[in-house]
Amino acid sequence: MDATPTGLDALFRPRAIAVIGASRTPGTIGNTVLWNIVSNGFTGAVYPVNPGAKVVHSIRCYPDVRAIPDAVDLAIVCVPGKGVLDVVRACIEKGVRGICVISAGFRETGEEGAARERELAALCRGAGIRLIGPNCMGLLTTDVGVKLNATFARTFPRPGGIGFLSQSGAMGVTILDHAEDRGLGIRMFASLGNKADVSGNDLVSYWNDDPETKLVLMYLESFGNPRNFIPTARRFTRKKPLVCVKAGRTAEGGKAAASHTGALAGPDVAADALLEETGTLRVDSVAEMFDVAQALVSQPLPAGGRVAIVTNAGGPAILATDFLVSKGLKLATLSDATKDALRKLLVPEASVANPVDMVAGAGAREYAAAMPLVLADPGVDMVLTIFVPPITLDPVGVARAIFEASRGTSKPVLGCMMARVAVLDEIKRLDSAWFPLYDYPEDAVRAMWNLLRVRTLRDDDLGEPVHVEADRAAADAVLSAAVARGGGWLPALDAFRVLSAYGIRIAPLAAVDSVDEVVAMAGQIAGRVALKLDGPAFLHKSDLGAVVLGLEGPTAVRTAAERLAAVAKAASPDRPWQFLVQRMATPGTELVMGVRTDPVFGPLLAVGLGGIHVEVLRDIRFGLVPATPVTARRLLERLRAYPILKGVRGGTPVDLDKVVDALLRLSALVNDHPEIAEVEMNPVFARPDGVEAVDVRLRVAPR
Repeated sequence: MDATPTGLDALFRPRAIAVIGASRTPGTIGNTVLWNIVSNGFTGAVYPVNPGAKVVHSIRCYPDVRAIPDAVDLAIVCVPGKGVLDVVRACIEKGVRGICVISAGFRETGEEGAARERELAALCRGAGIRLIGPNCMGLLTTDVGVKLNATFARTFPRPGGIGFLSQSGAMGVTILDHAEDRGLGIRMFASLGNKADVSGNDLVSYWNDDPETKLVLMYLESFGNPRNFIPTARRFTRKKPLVCVKAGRTAEGGKAAASHTGALAGPDVAADALLEETGTLRVDSVAEMFDVAQALVSQPLPAGGRVAIVTNAGGPAILATDFLVSKGLKLATLSDATKDALRKLLVPEASVANPVDMVAGAGAREYAAAMPLVLADPGVDMVLTIFVPPITLDPVGVARAIFEASRGTSKPVLGCMMARVAVLDEIKRLDSAWFPLYDYPEDAVRAMWNLLRVRTLRDDDLGEPVHVEADRAAADAVLSAAVARGGGWLPALDAFRVLSAYGIRIAPLAAVDSVDEVVAMAGQIAGRVALKLDGPAFLHKSDLGAVVLGLEGPTAVRTAAERLAAVAKAASPDRPWQFLVQRMATPGTELVMGVRTDPVFGPLLAVGLGGIHVEVLRDIRFGLVPATPVTARRLLERLRAYPILKGVRGGTPVDLDKVVDALLRLSALVNDHPEIAEVEMNPVFARPDGVEAVDVRLRVAPR
């Protein structure tokens, strides 16, 4: 006899299920879930539980889960939210190993519901029970040994290799319908709801170990534990594709941040950085998710981005060409041998250059002959077929010919069939003609681009963080004192000391309290000086007129200092401030470097084009901490300003290795000191001889 299912097996491979809250009223969740379990052929035993009914759907009903005479592996709970805790206590007594709470009435309703949810999670955790939900639409598996549809969705999908999780129940229902329309087979599905226990991390890890799950699709609205997601997703994406639609692309979360880095590091850029560095393919819509899923389940990954187009219509091929070039793909150059072979089989009016335009009369025979030639060309990585059916040709026959001609190839073949919906439906019903078909050329090209992205993400070697030599004790002393004071923004001199301790080059400066001290200090500095105000009110100095540059001689210095003193007294009458006297740094390309610690995602490293226009130009990139040499350099390479750093149009290139080194040191500083909430260096002058920061701000979180 098989062992009792435990862990997530109790949810996805149960032998016996209790539906608690089963109802005789049509249209209710308790009625629908029970009917879905029974009508879709669950292979185990089903026990309805309802103290007010003797039979539901012709099955004997029990008044309490404890009255069921046999063992129960999984309980599907559909009772009102306030009754869930008593039901769970009964399940614990019964020895149930998995629970799915479909009921609402938990933290989504307010503090009372949140308290109920915390108690629910604690009960399950204490009993070793795995919990999906609450406030979800259920789970299903198409495994022939289980065949479980414990949802209230209309659709029980066809079997396949896709694991699918949705944080939203409503989106889950919709997406299951769309998967069926697209002919995509689902292996397992779960609606996570409030994620009181089982999370996306748990499911990704579970499906990683399931040999029949080939691909995972995710619809997420939030990350429960993104730091745990990083190693989980990295393990998964080394073997299988992970595709995510992450809702919530908004910059609103950054509005209250004081630094430029913080203002630009909203929750969506954090999600982008997390997904990319874990090898997860993020797409912009559910439609795009299904477009790429269609390709991933049936096609190999491409070796590169060179695309050949085989078509019977020039217009759609031009659209496809424009779009693929805009996405960074390349129009493949066909060899002379391939073009000669195509000339021999096509009509004289045909074009054998890429796109291969076989003209309107081309049908199944021409596609069947041309496809092997194009696929065999060593300069081709992927093939896009486009067919616009004239009334005299059979599109179903063309689709079958393309499929047969490309069967067994190691290169992806995607099709655009610009036919009536009825024709496309007929093609999709023919298993013998199965390959990814799209309504429009742009959709097919976008799917190709995503195939290449999956290949690139899978093969990406990000390396490991490097050890940074630093005076950690010196930084610890300053930061510990700041924490003891209650946190907040450090005085500039303290911030400079912390960064200098980690080997980041800072333009020398001094902090003084009076105009006379400013003049005396400036006299000790060779060359011109910069004069600034430092204090809680002067984080954005240029906005307040709190900085004067290029001063030379005691008269100019004194005049500027007296003017700044007046600014300080007006802007910060009740808060401390000081003068900063600093040697003018040698100019270079202005960068901004910083870190913002997101309360959910953790610290994010940032670099971009700096200066006073950083929030206007918004040329800034974010990555995870700790950074590696690969990820730090990649942030630079993805800047629009990267050609400037390289020395475009005869300009002087900066020392990119020194820029990368500064980013790694900044990353190490924040990784070593989690009390740092925010740090920014702006501007940082990048030059051929290295980098030098001239303005720094650093905020420490309270204890």
